Amino acid sequence: MRKNITILEQIKADIISQNICPDLAKQATNLVMGVGNTDADVMFIGEAPGKAEDEQAQPFVGAAGKILNRALIDNDFKREDVYITNIVKFRPPNNRDPLPEEKRAFWPFLLREIKAVSPKLIVPLGRHSMGYFLPNYSISTMHGKTRDVVITNGEVKQTIVVMPIYHPAATIYNQYLKGDFDKDFAKIKKIIKEIK
Repeated sequence: MRKNITILEQIKADIISQNICPDLAKQATNLVMGVGNTDADVMFIGEAPGKAEDEQAQPFVGAAGKILNRALIDNDFKREDVYITNIVKFRPPNNRDPLPEEKRAFWPFLLREIKAVSPKLIVPLGRHSMGYFLPNYSISTMHGKTRDVVITNGEVKQTIVVMPIYHPAATIYNQYLKGDFDKDFAKIKKIIKEIK
């Protein structure tokens, strides 16, 4: 586990030293790296930090984070037992969607993060995150369904199970999605047990 923490600290240092997305960095208060168990079976990946996340330098601590925390508790998870991160590590101004070039700039660092944690299951939260793992699908057709995805990081290829679900914030703006979010979240433990 210490080795994983060291790798994750190096990823953070590399983002800073390589000056990734300098325009975002200038406007952000903090670089928001992933948190949680660095040996987690499940990794939740969102799109980018919001205002609360930027202020506290932790992913999913605002309104969407409260929904995620409730879902974790309702499904017998502890936040410290899972790993939670975002593709983009700086808050986009005015909480706008991350731009494609911003997601591309952070993608190699996310791949390194995935390799370090080596989860059994990746749960992309919402369409932005899902689009990098399952680019030819929509969140409305893929939520709650698993796919084996080959992730290439340099010369290393890794097959990992991916199950996208709606972003917790989507359930705030569209109450009709709450049922799907809860139903999909309830599948996570069973899927982890089925993965060898």
